Amino acid sequence: MSDIIQLLPDHVANQIAAGEVVQRPASVVKELLENAIDADATSIKLLIKDAGKALIQVIDNGKGMSETDARLCFERHATSKIRTAQDLFNIETKGFRGEALASIAAIAHVELKTKPAQQELGTHIKIEGTEVVSQELISTPKGTSIAVKNLFYNIPARRNFLKSNQVETRHIVDEFQRVALVHPDIEFSMYHNENEVYRLNDTNLRQRIVAILGKKTNEKLVPINEETEVLGLTGFVSKPEFSKKKRGEQFFFVNNRFIKSPYLHHAIVSAFDGLLASGFHPSYFLYLTVPTQSIDINIHPTKTEVKFDNEKILYAIIRSTVKHGLGQYNVAPALDFNRDATMDVPYDFKEKQLKSAPTVTVDRSFNPFKTEQQKDIKFPYKREKSQQWESLYVDIEAPKTTIKNIEVESELINNSLFKEEQSISKTHQIHKKYIVSAIKSGIIFINQNLAHQRILYEEYLEQITVNDTASQQLLFPLEINFNNDDILLIKEIQSDIESTGFLFDKIENESLVVKGIPIAISESQVTIVLEQLLDDIKNEIPETSFSQLDVMAKSLAKSLAIKNGSVLSKEEQEDLVERLFLCKEPNHAPNGKPTFISMEINEIDKRFGL
Repeated sequence: MSDIIQLLPDHVANQIAAGEVVQRPASVVKELLENAIDADATSIKLLIKDAGKALIQVIDNGKGMSETDARLCFERHATSKIRTAQDLFNIETKGFRGEALASIAAIAHVELKTKPAQQELGTHIKIEGTEVVSQELISTPKGTSIAVKNLFYNIPARRNFLKSNQVETRHIVDEFQRVALVHPDIEFSMYHNENEVYRLNDTNLRQRIVAILGKKTNEKLVPINEETEVLGLTGFVSKPEFSKKKRGEQFFFVNNRFIKSPYLHHAIVSAFDGLLASGFHPSYFLYLTVPTQSIDINIHPTKTEVKFDNEKILYAIIRSTVKHGLGQYNVAPALDFNRDATMDVPYDFKEKQLKSAPTVTVDRSFNPFKTEQQKDIKFPYKREKSQQWESLYVDIEAPKTTIKNIEVESELINNSLFKEEQSISKTHQIHKKYIVSAIKSGIIFINQNLAHQRILYEEYLEQITVNDTASQQLLFPLEINFNNDDILLIKEIQSDIESTGFLFDKIENESLVVKGIPIAISESQVTIVLEQLLDDIKNEIPETSFSQLDVMAKSLAKSLAIKNGSVLSKEEQEDLVERLFLCKEPNHAPNGKPTFISMEINEIDKRFGL
């Protein structure tokens, strides 16, 4: 039998590694930004074109690389951060595996320009699919500029799986924000298709958060600070009244590295227990500092998941610290059942000495059992009392009338006059969630939320695409604050959003003014509906314009549909059932879930053994 196992060529192995490291353009952005930070850069510029599919370029003013290092950095397992296996447990830098640049170079056209400060000339290298096309000396500024062009050019199947430009740009912005939030002392700028998206100056942490998420964020932040032997915790959480329906602004950083941890997230949510309305989520920006030996950050290719040695201790510290921070700034009420607030001594009287003993005056002649003599009270006006009131009724005779022959038109008195006949109801509501109705073949159970979503979805879709959507003008225009990303997205799809009934007066950098809203929503729902609409568009929108309108109709239907837990009257129940079965596709909600299930009478009989 011949041998069938063989070593893979380097370019194939690099492409396989690229599948783990480079999942989308945002993965390249993350790796390049982290390399620039590890090079001690104080200014970093990010340029992207076509959501990173055509170009991703990072320019920094860091230490730069020598000619040998510039050539060696594209080899697999080449790194400057690890020398021994023990170094894996003391990692304080961003990248460390030595696979990022090799993986990127295997699936794109890469151009590198770099120069250390002490050298006069720098190095210029061009690589296409792991093959070095050229290497030469050039005149270039101190630092490194690396451009990644035509990502996935040699793996067309992988390129076809990328989402729309808006979705991919959203992921790139997310990675940019995560890096910028953890390094406020570094200048960052970002350009997309030559349009400036961000320009962030070096500043402190609070101002960096405000610069990224908008000026209105400043009033929402509650500072958190705690130092223990096992954990250092700093950052901010949002006030409960500024919580949102979506989970967007939630950031955990461990040793200056963004992570995702559902376990620690639960600690934050439990600290807000009793302060948030149902369905709302808090925003937080928390920075954890732990000993490098107590975590393992190499358990996931993207390094966004870490393993802690003492998760339960961290959970307790984070929960209590956040709860204390909310109470310290009077966001949450302080609970102390042993203290009577009425007995508190004011600070002004704490150290005061009494000048003299207080005196009490007593009326010793007072007798509570002595009857008080009635005093004559004289009024200025006295009403004369009439003594001849009987004369008013003299010579008045009562009329004599017989009522035997008087006929009075009357109804037959019975119970129907006082109690309406109760007709048999066609529908019944169960657990404030399902509507039960009888049909010829058996019974059906209708989910009121999903059924109403189907009804509203078809109505909105028809209004947007066929009819002119009616809009109600607001007496006082409503100003709503969004971050720069959301404002850019609103500008791109403004005409489509206005086709749903919204009318905008002006759209600025961090806010927009709404002067008209769809008839179906109230003014108090505008912010929630727009936030949900933007969130759905970011995550679900394909390229075509019709699909945008379809997503908008689905989003509006989801936001405005009757929620499970709402009590419906008999008339509302019957109206919902009738409108559902007038829909073109009553069987399924817009998200594909069934709106109702049916049980035939034979199936019910079998349950009873009949």
